[in-house]
Amino acid sequence: MSEMKTAATRDAYGKTLVELGRENPDIVVLDADLAVSTKTALFRKEFPARFFDMGVAEQDMIGTAAGLAASGKIVFASTFAVFGSGRAWDQVRMSVAYTRLNVKIVVTHGGITTGEDGASHQANEDIAIMRVLPNLTVIVPSDAVETAKAIRSAAKFYGPMYIRLSRLATPIINKEDYEFKIGKGVVLRDGRDVTVFACGIMVAKALEAAEALKQENIDCRVVNIHTIKPIDQELIIKCAAETGAAVTAEEHSIIGGLGGAVAEVLGENQSVPLARVGIKDMFGESGKPEQLLVKYGLTPEEIIKAVKSVIKRKK
Repeated sequence: MSEMKTAATRDAYGKTLVELGRENPDIVVLDADLAVSTKTALFRKEFPARFFDMGVAEQDMIGTAAGLAASGKIVFASTFAVFGSGRAWDQVRMSVAYTRLNVKIVVTHGGITTGEDGASHQANEDIAIMRVLPNLTVIVPSDAVETAKAIRSAAKFYGPMYIRLSRLATPIINKEDYEFKIGKGVVLRDGRDVTVFACGIMVAKALEAAEALKQENIDCRVVNIHTIKPIDQELIIKCAAETGAAVTAEEHSIIGGLGGAVAEVLGENQSVPLARVGIKDMFGESGKPEQLLVKYGLTPEEIIKAVKSVIKRKK
């Protein structure tokens, strides 16, 4: 995977926003004093009259976004994931999700790879607290190509959404002609022994793990679950039934995120051995992103260990 081309999902977001802005005058963008980091500054430069910097006031940003959406605008509101989910949660709940307004909350700097900014800026719980909200679609793209497709789909989709992006440049695993569908997982690699369900930056790591496992005659299926809610229950049940074992991999707490969502589906529909790769029940810390990924177990090696453990339990 190290030889693959890389790009940051937040860069793809900024570029796609500008393209959409040229196509649709009803698109407006809000940010909470982080436009350079979230890449919404690209939209601000080209469409200053349709860009609103709300300052360090995420709750106000969400309330204003709701008002603009109620007036017929397609609203993209951005900040860091930790602020867009945690600090503004009540406003998202009551002003956006409850009212089913057309607000797209697109956050960057999700997960542990926010790095040196430390625990205060590392959103490792956001998927859990956002997917619990009724009416809210939750998406975690795997790369820059998928991000661009997801943002375009979001602009066409009517209703509230939470889209989580990352800070770092990550491997591009999808081709430009890839067809993104909200709520539909994608089998990236087939296999008969175990299925790894992954999202975000962990999709590339799952593919890397599967390639390594091939050398040990372990046939690993890899599925990109880019939409956490509504989750693709049909595909999850089918893959689990066919391979008889499952692993989840996410840059998020194993409590309530992709791992929790898949466990819910399998617990009610298809009982198989399951292992969750992700951040254990702990906060992050300041450090280099790659070092943090190793320390918190978000590596191909940890996925390989999990795969072997569920296969052993299957036998």
